[in-house]
Amino acid sequence: MFSQKGTTNFTGDHSAEIDRLKREIDTAEAIVIGAGAGLSTAAGFTYSNERFEKYFSDFAEKYGFRDMYSGGFFPFETPVEFWAYWSRYIYINRYMDVDNGTYKRLFELVKDKDYFVITTNVDHQFQKAGFDKSRLFYTQGDYGLFQCSEPCHKATYDNETIIKDMVKFQKDMKIPTELIPKCPKCGKPMTMNLRSDDKFVEDEGWHAAARRYEKFLREHDGQHVLFLELGVGYNTPAIIKFPFWRMTKQDPKAVYACLNYGEAYAPDEIAKRSICINCDICEVLSEI
Repeated sequence: MFSQKGTTNFTGDHSAEIDRLKREIDTAEAIVIGAGAGLSTAAGFTYSNERFEKYFSDFAEKYGFRDMYSGGFFPFETPVEFWAYWSRYIYINRYMDVDNGTYKRLFELVKDKDYFVITTNVDHQFQKAGFDKSRLFYTQGDYGLFQCSEPCHKATYDNETIIKDMVKFQKDMKIPTELIPKCPKCGKPMTMNLRSDDKFVEDEGWHAAARRYEKFLREHDGQHVLFLELGVGYNTPAIIKFPFWRMTKQDPKAVYACLNYGEAYAPDEIAKRSICINCDICEVLSEI
């Protein structure tokens, strides 16, 4: 559908493209925000270096991994070790207030517009910044939810209380045995509601959000829609990036904007209706 060659669209001076983006935000009949990991990185949710050392230096010394992402795949020998790591991971990336203002700046830009958000991020930052829950579709899950690891049923469970207890009462990188979460239906271990395999639970809330997203797209089909892509890479391009390209191509009034440090480009087929800014997302939102 699209040529393999992308059209880079950035120079050392981003002011012209930023002005174009501001005009599009002001004039669009609807804005569809597609957000990936790069947006949270811009907001301060880094998984390595100083932030990793601050919260996981003890795990690094004992187990040898050097960033939070690698720690998520470490083969801990016992559930009490596994949940000591994951409770701390979830706590600092879901329940702590980390955002440097990036999400809140985005909200201020679109709060009076007809908008919808689709995101692969699982850190709940859109709601914390003020975005309307009914205008959000978290496709890949939420750090704040547990599900049965089997799964024996299609339901998810809020984990804030137990996660905070795990963090509070863990000692020597182990949690008390009685805090290990188990499924209330079958008694098997609980796990995070994160899409990693075919056991991911798409509960009723997930399906309701998917229906609202599809409805929003249908209602604005053919209108002046701004598809605003923020920090989306190529881990799961079929969820946001490729659909945004397709919908922009199909709708002659639509505009595609890509903000992504190091990966801001659009296919030749939609280049004339694209705004690509290769810059820190936080800086761009501040300038707008």
